Amino acid sequence: MILDVADLSVDYYAGRPARAVAGVSFTHHAGEFLGIVGESGCGKSTLLFGIAQLLSPPAEIAGGTVTFAGKNLVQLSAKELRAVRWRDFSVVMQSAMNALNPVKSIAAQYEDVMRAHGTRDRAEIRERSREVLKLVRIDPVHLKSFPHQLSGGMRQRVMIAMALLFSPELIVMDEPTSALDVVAQRSLMVQIKELQRELGFAVIFVTHDMSLVSNFSDRLAVMYAGKFVELGQTRQVFAEPLHPYTKGLLEAFPSIYGPRVQLEGIPGAPPNLADPPSGCRFHPRCPAVMPQCKDVDPPVVVVEGTEVRCLLYEEKVSGVA
Repeated sequence: MILDVADLSVDYYAGRPARAVAGVSFTHHAGEFLGIVGESGCGKSTLLFGIAQLLSPPAEIAGGTVTFAGKNLVQLSAKELRAVRWRDFSVVMQSAMNALNPVKSIAAQYEDVMRAHGTRDRAEIRERSREVLKLVRIDPVHLKSFPHQLSGGMRQRVMIAMALLFSPELIVMDEPTSALDVVAQRSLMVQIKELQRELGFAVIFVTHDMSLVSNFSDRLAVMYAGKFVELGQTRQVFAEPLHPYTKGLLEAFPSIYGPRVQLEGIPGAPPNLADPPSGCRFHPRCPAVMPQCKDVDPPVVVVEGTEVRCLLYEEKVSGVA
């Protein structure tokens, strides 16, 4: 295990506080690929920023711990965090055009990262920069390029290459394919998986597209209104989704197999996190709602290896998390 997130909560303060991440707990192991999915506004990116300690006002950690390689990142100073980021874990942002410096060449930005972590030899910096670009199948000649001279897919691969400069144990990715067309998305996902198998790093991949991680993640977490409602092996979650929200997400996109069926959406919208519903946060939209769902916040139970937060499974529970 390289990452242990325990009861992590994140609040946004703008008038009254809004709890965007509400007591999320999970562990992550070396070489594992974890996908985190859910609708826009459910707290996925906030969770990722909380793990990486990249939150800025009005957001702040309200409670919990993030233990990476034996260190609680929540308690580290800014200086201590700078020493860990890029070297031990890296972050790939949603929009590479915004994450990259528009007035510096790719080579200059790679040099900045390496110098910040103690690498001073220019020949070593140049050689490592060429190596990581080759890993993501970009000609090293583009080290001289500026971000605006590259396509969207190339910019994302440049960011992934930057994340690999120090061969970190963990890379967290915040919807890195959201600005790409479906062909480029598939190509990038295949490349990320190949690099992971080759280099052995772990991945936390945040997306709103369940189909995107269906063939690439080892485990899948489904997030709704700041909480994990289901967490299990990806194949198991897709084959037998337990939570009504997970079922709704799966019914919202078409399958290329089987008979053609009418797509079903999820009625309503995610709740206002400054004033969430009582009991189960999904109950106002849930097709399987029961009277007690309006009052009881369901605990996490384990059903055949999958963690699920739903009162439907209280009698079938084989363990409690």
